[in-house]
Amino acid sequence: MAFESLTDKMQRIFKKLKGQARITESNMDEMLREVRLALLEADVNFKVVKEFVNSVKEKAIGQNVLTKLSPGQMFVKIVRDELAELLGSGDTELKFNVGKPTIIMMVGLQGTGKTTTAAKLANLLKRKNAKKPLLVAGDIYRPAAIDQLEILAKQINVDIYSDRTGTTPPNIAKKGYELALQNKNDVVIIDTAGRLQIDEPLMKELQEIVNTVPVTEILLLVDAMSGQDAVNVATTFNEKLKITGLVMSKLDGDSRGGSALSIKHLTGIPIKFAGVGEKISDIEVFHPDRMADRIIGMGDVISLIEKAQENIDEEVAMKTTKRIANGLFDLTDMLNLMKQMRKMGPFGKILRMLPGMPKVSEDDTKKVEVELRRIENIINSMTVEERKHPSIIKNSRKVRIASGSGMTSADVNRLLDKYDQMKKQITQMSSTLKRNPGMMNQFKK
Repeated sequence: MAFESLTDKMQRIFKKLKGQARITESNMDEMLREVRLALLEADVNFKVVKEFVNSVKEKAIGQNVLTKLSPGQMFVKIVRDELAELLGSGDTELKFNVGKPTIIMMVGLQGTGKTTTAAKLANLLKRKNAKKPLLVAGDIYRPAAIDQLEILAKQINVDIYSDRTGTTPPNIAKKGYELALQNKNDVVIIDTAGRLQIDEPLMKELQEIVNTVPVTEILLLVDAMSGQDAVNVATTFNEKLKITGLVMSKLDGDSRGGSALSIKHLTGIPIKFAGVGEKISDIEVFHPDRMADRIIGMGDVISLIEKAQENIDEEVAMKTTKRIANGLFDLTDMLNLMKQMRKMGPFGKILRMLPGMPKVSEDDTKKVEVELRRIENIINSMTVEERKHPSIIKNSRKVRIASGSGMTSADVNRLLDKYDQMKKQITQMSSTLKRNPGMMNQFKK
């Protein structure tokens, strides 16, 4: 994940700070030197780093941090707030039109993933904002782009307009907008052509689209792994088109993330969305305050809750919760819990959203996910009776289950041991709930 190295460094700095009996100007300067170095190593623009550090020091002195009862916590809060401001606090939401379609034009260099991102955005707006998007295939120079967008539109079940007759992109945009008015699509997302480098013909074509249809948002896709080049690209596009927002792709990669921390401050353009993976669902609304929390190691519980709400089957979850509250827990419940966990995404990403959790390596994450799949396979090979009453699973049944799941009897034994441990914890939890009728009644609603 981008910022992972920066997060590690920030946590070490703050840990050292908490060990100080009090903060003096001397040790605060030392901490700020370490913060400055951490930001520079994360590829944050040096001018941005200088202004950031000066602002933190000025506010720390202005708020009398040195005389506070918890000066360490106050200092961390100031750093966190300054990071949120640097990332673009307060102006990251899309502006939706009322009574007419909102037109979003996706722009960017060739090879950055505009076509896929256009579909990802359509899927997000449909799922999260209850919009009815129309995708418009405006990249006529790369036939595969039209094919790709049509396939993705079908996959996410949204409308699409394309034209292979050789007409111009501005005309395609106009026809797409007219179709949206007829079909009552409230969002139109135009995929446009890119170039390996910014050139005048590309900019002229994009400007003609803006002059042809009432574009509401112009979103520029930039690669988080391109470092400070992303700032240069954003500046050039903005001079010609007045970009309203950025989509930062590959924020799930191992990049240092400096461009994300520099770009809003240097260009004035807010980051509105973040690409966090290859799947069609791997795009998130960018929340500067939440990202600031992640960078300083506070996690992102709000995003985790939202992810759970979006991905977990509420009916299944409530049914399992009620059974747990009543001390009932069998292997079907265990299987349901595993499935709900996997729906939320890679285990490592989920852990990063929890404050105070230890860093989990990529290898450890993969091992956990492999183990979850093994558990699912084993339980799926059991009969309904065996899932309800695991105690009946003796040697002959273990051999059959192992064979049916492609595992070994030892794997089955390990699963049953895990189940026994979870069952004991569930029993203890149930006893606690029964001693507290108020909590118990919530589960029974």
